[in-house]
Amino acid sequence: MQVDNKVETFSLEENIWRGLTITDSAAHQIRRLVENDPAMLGLRLSVKQSGCAGFGYVVEKTTQSEDSDRVYEHDGARLYVPLKAMPFIDGTELDYVQEGLNHVFKFNNPKAQHACGCGESFGL
Repeated sequence: MQVDNKVETFSLEENIWRGLTITDSAAHQIRRLVENDPAMLGLRLSVKQSGCAGFGYVVEKTTQSEDSDRVYEHDGARLYVPLKAMPFIDGTELDYVQEGLNHVFKFNNPKAQHACGCGESFGL
């Protein structure tokens, strides 16, 4: 009897990503930020190990595109996502909502299995 010890490998470049979506509200806010800073191309969304649930979102203004970025656009607003972040946030919807007196970007991530109580981190 022959045992097949073939190991499957995962390639970030060869994977087919569903992508990210940007709501109308989030697109409006991104365009507003770009209007106030002409050097800005859009927002960069990535993840880092953080918080009690494991991972946290990182949203930053970006003035340049990296070779490994995936770029998602809606109504003139651009969202730059590093390829290495895609396994954690593929399929995420970026929204911009009012919570009490604050306006914040909200992440509707189908991969997130749980979130911490304060909403600052998520786990897969």
